[in-house]
Amino acid sequence: MGREEQQEEREVLDSIFPEEITDVSETEYRISMQLDIPTRDEDDEELPTILLNVRYGEAYPDEAPTLDITAPPNAPRHEHIDVQEDKARLLEALQPTIEENLGMAMVFTLYSTLKDEAESLIMERQNAVNEAHEKELRKAEEEENRKFEGEKVTPESFKKWHAAFKQEMEALKQRKKEQAEAEEKKKNRGKVEEKKMSGRQLYEAGLVGKAADEEDDDGEDAITEEMRKVRVKD
Repeated sequence: MGREEQQEEREVLDSIFPEEITDVSETEYRISMQLDIPTRDEDDEELPTILLNVRYGEAYPDEAPTLDITAPPNAPRHEHIDVQEDKARLLEALQPTIEENLGMAMVFTLYSTLKDEAESLIMERQNAVNEAHEKELRKAEEEENRKFEGEKVTPESFKKWHAAFKQEMEALKQRKKEQAEAEEKKKNRGKVEEKKMSGRQLYEAGLVGKAADEEDDDGEDAITEEMRKVRVKD
């Protein structure tokens, strides 16, 4: 009974995996499994492949088949899965499926469970790498933003700032006052110097007008007229 069921299952698997299944003996074969995982557009890395090795015992499916997981010969090592290191975890993940399907053909179900578990393992590790990378980016961003952050305001820091601001305003007020006084002194000094100018300086500076010249001309005319009168009397 067991052998007939084994042959029937083998024929079904051959129709499902015509290119992936390879016989090792009448009761043993292996199925090649390519894992479907998201890749970045710039990555040219091939999708990882593992082999599910199955050997029937005489009592299968009433007893579990002998299972093994290997890597294809000369397969490149994938960044997030290593068959030798991860084999124990992957085989252990198949135990619940085996127990649930005893008495029934279970290899296809085991294949699906193994594929899901291997892909989840890779995704878990990819996510861990991405999270670590994002954490580093956030840390770098926080450090960069911290350069532009001012000092946090506390009652003590505000009191200190206010005292310094008040002192600065008083100093500015004093400087303006001193500047205004200096301007006023300069203006007054100019007026004093103007008063001390000589007549010639005043004339050359345009401060003495034509009126003075006209007065001098009138005086000279008066003297000349008086002298004429005196000569006539003689």
